[in-house]
Amino acid sequence: MTTALALKNIEMRYGRAGALTLSGVSLDVAPGECVGLVGESGCGKTTLARVAAGLVRPTSGEVLLGGQTLPAEPRRRSRDQRRRLQMVFQDPNGALNPAATVAGTLAEGLEVHGLARGEDMRLRIQAALEDVGLNAGFAGRRPHQLSGGQRQRVAIARALVVEPDVVILDEPTSALDLSVQAQILNLLLDLQERRGLGYLFISHDIDVVRHLCHRVCVMEAGSIVEEGDAATVLSSPTHPCTRKLVDAAPMIPGGLS
Repeated sequence: MTTALALKNIEMRYGRAGALTLSGVSLDVAPGECVGLVGESGCGKTTLARVAAGLVRPTSGEVLLGGQTLPAEPRRRSRDQRRRLQMVFQDPNGALNPAATVAGTLAEGLEVHGLARGEDMRLRIQAALEDVGLNAGFAGRRPHQLSGGQRQRVAIARALVVEPDVVILDEPTSALDLSVQAQILNLLLDLQERRGLGYLFISHDIDVVRHLCHRVCVMEAGSIVEEGDAATVLSSPTHPCTRKLVDAAPMIPGGLS
């Protein structure tokens, strides 16, 4: 079966000394699957996400979308390739233009990709807001008029309004309080089920990964050190890094719901 997203032997070196940040990392995401990428801060999770999203060029390795190798130079990715692979960032405050209305934020993607105009654009923006649990009245608001959870819903709507195949989620709930976090996670689950999306979910929160992900890859010092079915890996970890992450995770009665 063709994977939705595949990373093959990704290596990343930075600086004159060529400090190794990613060392031969490979993983794949199937359509409709959520793959968690976990590890301590500084292990390379976000760098790998940025490589996958085309925000930085790896030193070597390949990124494939739907079985097609993407250009190594991010600027050479086609408009359709960029549309099909979207990213939701950790901090919606930094990701959203403070001067733009919610409608303007969603319209930008539709305009860039030539997907809608006029009344059709208005209807698609309204539908995207409804998909993330916001009514049409939010279209005229700006980020400072929204709560943290509402801003992240807008960020998710911006990613989904262009109808991607894969969404990279980089710590999308870590800045939210626990009750709002659960709402956003359940929203992501619902959207994935309805749309058949592939998710690459980056996190350090084991309870969140256990709740959301089908498979998990554990990263340490730029390498994948353990991977497999999320329930199995997180209940019976074999690598010391995984055991450390699981042991450090807070015990939440009943988990997220």
